[in-house]
Amino acid sequence: MTQNTQTQSKNNAFLYLIVFTSGMTILAVELSASRLLGNVFGTSNIVWANVIGLMLLYLTIGYFIGGRWADRSPHRTTMYKIVIWGAFLSALIPLVSRPILQVASQAFVGAEAGLALGSFVAVLILFSVPITLLGTVSPFAIRLAVTDIDSAGKISGQIYAMSTIGSLIGTFLPVLFLIPELGTIRTFLVFSGILYFVAFIGLFREEKTAALKYLIMPIIVAILAFVALQGYLRPPQEGAVMLYEGESAYNYIQVQEDAAGNRYLYLNEGQGIHSQWNADNIYYGRTWDFFLTAPYFDNDFLPENMGSMLMIGLAAGTIPRQYLAVYPNLPIDGIEIDPEIIAVGEQFFEMNAEYMPSLTVYAADGRYMLNQLQKQYTVIGIDAYRPPYIPWQLTTVEFFSEIRDRLTDEGVMVINVGRTNTDRRLVDALTNTLSVVFPSIHAMDVPYSFNTILVATMQPTLASNLNDNLQQLPQSVHPLLRQVLNDGVAALVPTNTIDILFTDDRAPVETIVDSLVLNFLLEGGAEEFR
Repeated sequence: MTQNTQTQSKNNAFLYLIVFTSGMTILAVELSASRLLGNVFGTSNIVWANVIGLMLLYLTIGYFIGGRWADRSPHRTTMYKIVIWGAFLSALIPLVSRPILQVASQAFVGAEAGLALGSFVAVLILFSVPITLLGTVSPFAIRLAVTDIDSAGKISGQIYAMSTIGSLIGTFLPVLFLIPELGTIRTFLVFSGILYFVAFIGLFREEKTAALKYLIMPIIVAILAFVALQGYLRPPQEGAVMLYEGESAYNYIQVQEDAAGNRYLYLNEGQGIHSQWNADNIYYGRTWDFFLTAPYFDNDFLPENMGSMLMIGLAAGTIPRQYLAVYPNLPIDGIEIDPEIIAVGEQFFEMNAEYMPSLTVYAADGRYMLNQLQKQYTVIGIDAYRPPYIPWQLTTVEFFSEIRDRLTDEGVMVINVGRTNTDRRLVDALTNTLSVVFPSIHAMDVPYSFNTILVATMQPTLASNLNDNLQQLPQSVHPLLRQVLNDGVAALVPTNTIDILFTDDRAPVETIVDSLVLNFLLEGGAEEFR
């Protein structure tokens, strides 16, 4: 091997390192972008589609520009400078977007749909320049690495392979480790910093004086990071204090406490309270209370008939806590996909062995774990929605058939479903789907909310059973139960079905909800939140 060949091989190796690092950063930024937006706007298909679609658009533009740029200026220094600027601007994204997201968060609280949408678009636009710049890297590297047309195919394949390997690492490392450990903003900074360092070394090897000018960039990022990381992404509600703020592999998590001693669990965009706790009160007048009504839709149900319970979507344990207040030592299995939420529940919501010794918690996907538990339950509750969404895999005929197989002969299933005052399509579609599996379905509209509780029974039952069972309650029952059954009777509504059936093959849950939310906002429904 000649000296020129050795030099070319060494230079190509550094090009491969640049391509690998840029590929890793692009995917890491894309996944971190979904979390950055998800913290405020949620993680629906619309958010994902916008993130993925626009990233692909920016990369396409980058590939096109990169090829032409490389032909006009086929120099390594040009490429290194492009990468340095791409790394620098990638690091700025979360720092510049944070005040925008804070405005968007307040817009959500105030139901200012236009401002929230504008913030969403503004943040997505921030990604345009850095991702476009990083998209130029692969065609630029090919132009620089190919010196012999006979090896063009081989070198191109190697470059795309290195970029893809980097993308694989950039896919898994943020989700599995960095975001849970460091948070979204610091994850951006880590990957951008690695890319900047590699490109800076490359430029320093070529032009030392030119490289030193770019040392101002990390100083700027450090100053902005210090400022941006002060305070909360979503400030606590008026009169409340923040007890906890953090990120997990699945959620942006906050725990707030108001002046009355109520603790609230907020996730992601904060449009729903996922758990509540108060040291002196167990009745909240909210959606969770209505889960206690479920077994009393059965024929002649008495408190002593309560055998065991499974809760899918445990959150921080509000529903099990209420059940245990009424049925002390009741065996309860709880499934929660996010281990960090479980830890928060243990620390701030008494969801631990000291206060709930009969609760067994599983950190797993709800449907997967359901099929691992070879038990029969009197009640199976599902509260795994992400307001106003329900994971589609927990809405299908096949899933409800799996639920049925885990219920006793007199068992019931209860699920929380989102709606608006004028659009009940999701409720009606789920009612239709449940009716394929269960003989009787009953509905309660939770007052002052956009939630309906659906109860499905293993035996044919009547809605009037709820009041009949209320009347025959023994005097010794916990007052919470009597209060909740009274609320349930008052909240009963007729069930309706529409010609939509959710199956594992086709479950357009998010399509329905997206339409529901859009119509709600266009009709001025957001004013009802004020």
